[in-house]
Amino acid sequence: MQAITVKSRDAGVSGLTLTALPHPHAAENDVIVEVHAAGFTPGELDWPSTWTDRASRDRTPSVPGHELSGVVTELGYGTTGLTIGQRVFGLTDWTRNGTLAQYTAVEARNLAPLPADIDHVTAAALPISGLTAWQALFDHAHLTTGQSVLIHGAAGGVGSIAVQLAREAGARVIATGRAADRDTALGLGADTFIDLQAEKLEDTGEVDVVFDVIGGEILERSTALVRPGGTLVTIAEPVAVHPHDGRAIFFVVEPNRVRLADLAERLRDGRLKPIIGAVRTLAEAASAFIPDKRTPGKTIISVKEA
Repeated sequence: MQAITVKSRDAGVSGLTLTALPHPHAAENDVIVEVHAAGFTPGELDWPSTWTDRASRDRTPSVPGHELSGVVTELGYGTTGLTIGQRVFGLTDWTRNGTLAQYTAVEARNLAPLPADIDHVTAAALPISGLTAWQALFDHAHLTTGQSVLIHGAAGGVGSIAVQLAREAGARVIATGRAADRDTALGLGADTFIDLQAEKLEDTGEVDVVFDVIGGEILERSTALVRPGGTLVTIAEPVAVHPHDGRAIFFVVEPNRVRLADLAERLRDGRLKPIIGAVRTLAEAASAFIPDKRTPGKTIISVKEA
């Protein structure tokens, strides 16, 4: 099969190549999925899990990408809940070969059934962004109706989902980004938009929840905006400066089959819409990691032509 692989950490993005690999093996409780569409995170080449397994052993050449939508082609021993030929989508393990490949092995519990009326490209944009946004807002920050939430990167893959979920929950949503993101964020349901390049973040006033996906100076400045008893949640980096009389949480998204199924239903009902920035082929996947012109939404790799 064909897959995008990385062999040298020092080579960075230039080390990504399209490679022929053996067909993956289905271990106990695994399924093999024929990948139709896949998602990735540009920073994956900096993650230790891209290069080593759970025992810290080198696992190169490794396959990046951890979101997928596709069809089950094989069941490992003991696997339950899924069947061969079933359409699925989900989030793969961080320390195993990922989804930028024609086939991949995934723990069955990390996948959810994909309704027939959701296309694979759209489904592949949902696992990390959807689960991250939900876990940040509700599992960690416990956002409720009537509260206020400041969401950074509101036109990005994660931020755009967070805006929609927070709005549906009845929260007041303050979105941030660049000037070009204003219409997108407001169109998703944000009440207010702050251009971080031209407007003062501190003018937003205090909020119940801050959801950060940027880190650095923006994360540090955001701590002062959390009102007493409020929560700052970030996926960018561990928090060095904590809010006064508030909580600060850094977390890494976790797979959740039940929540994936719920997100799919929201998508079918029109209550949720992932923003897809670009769709590229597997052969173009390496170039998709290269930072270039910034586009809203998430880049998806179309692995299998329809």
